[in-house]
Amino acid sequence: MPVAMIHRMDASDSSITNPKPWSTRMTRLMMSEFQDTFDDFQHQVFRLETLDFYDSPSEREPLARFRAGQPQDSTWRARWTARVRTIRKRGATIGRVHVVTEPLTEYVRFEMTCAYPSNVEDGEDVRILPRGLADELGVPTIDFWLFDDERTAIMVYDESGALTHIEVTRDPDTVRDHARWRDLTRAHAIPLRQYLTSVGLEPQVGRTATK
Repeated sequence: MPVAMIHRMDASDSSITNPKPWSTRMTRLMMSEFQDTFDDFQHQVFRLETLDFYDSPSEREPLARFRAGQPQDSTWRARWTARVRTIRKRGATIGRVHVVTEPLTEYVRFEMTCAYPSNVEDGEDVRILPRGLADELGVPTIDFWLFDDERTAIMVYDESGALTHIEVTRDPDTVRDHARWRDLTRAHAIPLRQYLTSVGLEPQVGRTATK
């Protein structure tokens, strides 16, 4: 049963179909078409993450290195950070808020210190929202990408944290709700670097990485 709605993308997922992309109905989108969406929005894209673990194939080796206490090689982030730079160069913005359980899980510590710092250095606005506060604010457990306050992609994961499918829509009510949750979470979340300092963590990748 899906536990949250999306984030990590696996192009091998054969369950994703495309009846009619980006209509006011909730439909499934082919992975290649969803990836193209990052090239055709105009002004801003926002990501809400609400899980404490994501099973992403691209992260398995870096996560194993983190668990073993080995140095990190940030080249596995190269495709994403290149995308971030492209978005910023054309004058658009990209940001995310990750709702996290405290004390932090091992995976979230890995993501905050080994993935997010590279995102931030290349222009992504990454913020952290403690789950206790998110619950007080009424933030639902749903993962999504919101594009230009016009269309939204709900990310659906199974209980292991693996992506099952993406549901996309231009439905005005859904988009309005997601825009409201973006504004609410962003207003209360803590910038990544400030949050890392508050919990005694330091980046393991990027120019400010611990040597």
